[in-house]
Amino acid sequence: MRCPYCGCSESKVIDSRPTDEGERIRRRRECFNCAKRFTTYEIIETTPLMVIKRDNSREPYSREKLTNGVLRACEKRPISLDQIDEVIDKVESKIYGSMEREISSIKVGDYTMEFLKDLDEVAYVRFASVYRQFKDIHSFMSELEKLISEK
Repeated sequence: MRCPYCGCSESKVIDSRPTDEGERIRRRRECFNCAKRFTTYEIIETTPLMVIKRDNSREPYSREKLTNGVLRACEKRPISLDQIDEVIDKVESKIYGSMEREISSIKVGDYTMEFLKDLDEVAYVRFASVYRQFKDIHSFMSELEKLISEK
């Protein structure tokens, strides 16, 4: 594992623990060269999960892509990176728990919105506005009214 700061390939594991869902191992490492610390994750290699896009094209599932979308929705909100990781872990557990080799992007988005709604309503609406591709203010207001009526 190369240090992201200096590129050195020598590091030591300081702390190792399973994630909340037990699907991955989180390791804190310290570089022998620059002494900076960084985090790595160890996961079991599985058959690749393919995401079926709206246009019926397929691409491999990307945790990074989902994380970037959730990070954008959570910008300037009182949400920690650990909480965002927890949401992504829950979405992945649901995706991989289905035992399907292909999943629609719609399902991935729905699962993400389900967990974001419990975490932060503003982040939920932000994610929904991009995911559902609101065309105008009426579709946006419709989503807000649904959220308010569920309370």
